[in-house]
Amino acid sequence: MAAALNLQSLPLFPLGTVLFPGGLLPLRIFEVRYLDMIGRCHRTGAPFGVVSLVQGEEVRRPGSGPESFATVGTLATIETLEHPRPGLMMVRILGGQRFRIGSSEQLRHGLWVADVQQLDPDLVVPVPEDLQPTSTALGRLIHSLQEKSAANEPIPIAPPWRLDDCGWVANRWCELLPLPVPLKQRLMELNNPLLRLELVGDVLAKTGIAS
Repeated sequence: MAAALNLQSLPLFPLGTVLFPGGLLPLRIFEVRYLDMIGRCHRTGAPFGVVSLVQGEEVRRPGSGPESFATVGTLATIETLEHPRPGLMMVRILGGQRFRIGSSEQLRHGLWVADVQQLDPDLVVPVPEDLQPTSTALGRLIHSLQEKSAANEPIPIAPPWRLDDCGWVANRWCELLPLPVPLKQRLMELNNPLLRLELVGDVLAKTGIAS
């Protein structure tokens, strides 16, 4: 069972953001190292890993410094892919299970690959009464986004809505709130979904969003 949770040579996509399990993220792909990787993953249905940059930039430029990234990331699968012109892909990815990097290496053309171990998904923990305002506020926001969204333009939150699940509610708020990336990374790494929601609830209470 444990061996099945290991993935070898998983291609990585270091980004200046954090992908949470169950989260949607649009990407604009134009670097050759990622065009090839995304094309292969799309053809085969294979996942890749999204990791948060600690050092370096998303796009390599002449004179760019070395890239380094967090050791915990999120598996991503491609939901939609458009090819508006040669050398450009527009994709929307869905966050899956979290993983921890065991070892990584950068290939000659710049793509990072890693041997990783998948982490257990969040336990389903019902939202307690004192944190219900965080869930209620998220439900209102989802309804508002649906009303404002064009018919052919999906909202940035993937159904099904799990407004009674601590981990799901916390993750969606982490994506929506303008939190610093290092803080989002720490919240994503927490194995206790109730604690994650409690910390998010503190932020929401201070901003008046959920009080």
